[in-house]
Amino acid sequence: MTLNDVIFVDSYPKLDLHGFDRETARVAIMDFMKDQRKLKQPIIVIIHGCGSGILKATCHDVLRKSRCVLDFKTFYYNPGCTIVLLSIDE
Repeated sequence: MTLNDVIFVDSYPKLDLHGFDRETARVAIMDFMKDQRKLKQPIIVIIHGCGSGILKATCHDVLRKSRCVLDFKTFYYNPGCTIVLLSIDE
């Protein structure tokens, strides 16, 4: 499955970053990805909101630097969230 096949995000694990600052969001994203890899969940959703774009930029920076992220993109139907494809091989 690729990220282009994802239409409904309600069935995937979500992390909501509303109210977080940059550093707290960075730690929360890394912990969330680590937990979901242990649970063998290859697709996750990170909700960062539209706002000023600070959380979105932080989110995409963390995802870009992570070795366990195979692909990510802003969700087409909601620009306030990003869908992520994780490598679940240990």
